[in-house]
Amino acid sequence: MPGLKGELKSRRRLVIEKVQPEVDGGRFAVKRVSGDLVRVEADIFTDGHDELACRVLYRREGETGWRETPMALLVNDRWRGEFYADGIATYTYMIEAWPDRFRTWQRDLRKRIAAGQDVAVELMEGSRLVREASHRATGDDALRLEQRADAMEKDWAPELRSEIAVEESLAELMDRQGDRQGKVLYDSGQRILVERERARFSAWYELFPRSTAPVAGKHGTFRTTIAWLPYVEQMGFDILYLPPIHPIGETNRKGKNNSVVRGADDPGSPWAIGSHEGGHKDVDPALGTLEDFRALVEAARGRDMEVAIDIAFQASPDHPYVKEHPEWFKHRADGSIRFAENPPKRYEDIYPIDFETEDWQALWLELESVVRFWAEQGVRVFRVDNPHTKPFSFWEWLIGRIKAGYPEAIFLSEAFTRPKTMYYLAKAGFSQSYTYFTWRNQKWDLTQYFTELTQTEIREYFRPSLWPNTPDILNEYLQHNGRPAFVIRMILAATLSASYGIYGPAFELGESQAREPGSEEYLHSEKYELRHWDVTAEHSLRELIARVNRVRREHAALQRNDTLRFLELNNEQIIAYMKTSQDGEDVIIVAVNLDPHATQSGWLRVPLLDLEIGDAEPYQVHDLLDDAYYSWQGEWNYVELNPHVLPAHVLHLKRPARR
Repeated sequence: MPGLKGELKSRRRLVIEKVQPEVDGGRFAVKRVSGDLVRVEADIFTDGHDELACRVLYRREGETGWRETPMALLVNDRWRGEFYADGIATYTYMIEAWPDRFRTWQRDLRKRIAAGQDVAVELMEGSRLVREASHRATGDDALRLEQRADAMEKDWAPELRSEIAVEESLAELMDRQGDRQGKVLYDSGQRILVERERARFSAWYELFPRSTAPVAGKHGTFRTTIAWLPYVEQMGFDILYLPPIHPIGETNRKGKNNSVVRGADDPGSPWAIGSHEGGHKDVDPALGTLEDFRALVEAARGRDMEVAIDIAFQASPDHPYVKEHPEWFKHRADGSIRFAENPPKRYEDIYPIDFETEDWQALWLELESVVRFWAEQGVRVFRVDNPHTKPFSFWEWLIGRIKAGYPEAIFLSEAFTRPKTMYYLAKAGFSQSYTYFTWRNQKWDLTQYFTELTQTEIREYFRPSLWPNTPDILNEYLQHNGRPAFVIRMILAATLSASYGIYGPAFELGESQAREPGSEEYLHSEKYELRHWDVTAEHSLRELIARVNRVRREHAALQRNDTLRFLELNNEQIIAYMKTSQDGEDVIIVAVNLDPHATQSGWLRVPLLDLEIGDAEPYQVHDLLDDAYYSWQGEWNYVELNPHVLPAHVLHLKRPARR
């Protein structure tokens, strides 16, 4: 028989494609947290009309055997299998499918019986399939299959033999031991990085330790920061984020409001890291000792809070790296080291590190040792400054190595840059990422952006962390719209995303004065001077913030992003959306007036069909912000929001009782 001409063709009959979740064909890991239900879907089909058997194979890193879960047909050749990701680990999964000869035979037998056809020969064929399976099986399965094969061959009435042949219990036996001829395996190295819950659900509070002194004009310390922990805890935050805590350089030290002329007592920018007193593995002596820092970490842990520190890979001109490793920095034509620039901004007190240095391997190992050092001090949460100015491959390498030793480590990417760059950093390993939320103020803009983040493939790897303000960003909306603007932005941040943060106490105290018109820099920025905050001020938002954070902790719907759904509301000044828990039992509807000046009203459409509520059934919603209750009926319901009273509803929907 002549051979096949040209390229030898595969005899594979099955196709497996459009697999989800999957990131770049398995190049990067999908992200989940411990306890998540992982849904694996794929288009799986074959030629002809054969029934298919499909399953998901999965295992945790370190396991030798595969666990398996069956896949069920959803619609139109789309299949789904589910399993729970337990513990902090990396999972691998693949999909296996094959033509199911027995279920195809059983399906056709039922049709022939219904048509009144003679099925004697078909019963012989079925008996052969069952007996072959009995030879592959062991124990009770082998015995039961052998008995079924015998029964199908006995000289009994065809009706009785057919009844045995079409039993679902026989099909289930055959599922376990059936013929997998023609099996196709989809394996592109898909990984699922399972992190702890705080990687997805967290509330951050940024605080400068040097501004925590009880007396104005004094320099705060780690010990005075410990005294602030009850205040931060009472507001419901679980991560206390500290800007750089290292020695600050003297050369070109900045003065107040980023002035190039400094006063004698100006403390400088914490991001100008390094002096004769040490570098990235040292603490600023003005803040205390390393022992004092560890005491702060332990005190926070005792309140179920964590201390996050800033990883800023840059150096002041006084950093030991500059003298010991000048090759790690870029030099100008005159031989001097180039300071940092982001034209027109200039940072004369900072040298950027040159990641293109010929000595890059030693540089990478040293920077890894910095993160590892702080992990050894008890830190498990790291906010990384400007990661987009360093190589992607460096972060993938560093985060992978740190998480190998400290799998509970969380990394937050502070990259305000182009979308694809931000997304790639998330793929490379960052647990959470800053977003453009800070500048999204319109209904259409928020809706488009958060639909992209939560309802496309981006949600598989990018976890948004929403910040209404930062020490670098006082946006125009907060500058000009008073207290209601702060309330609106805080409620949006805390409910649109499972993770958010504020820079305080500037936020809760409504700090809104810019350095100059058109600037997003604060006047009297804490980056360049000590501040003394009166957190007991009557106008503080601390109580509202505490309530919102309590609501977040009590409602599972607000602890995830993948169920976010925007709702119809016939007023462009009010945005409305719904979130549900993974099991669908907890339902939260949020409506926010985006106009900080005027009362706005409108009709909100509740998706009753999806919530399994009848059109004529009354149901109750409970406003978790002011404890008001409303009785609603039907899809369309009226809302009215006064920004000077409370510009938002956070409504817990209670379904009608079922008899």
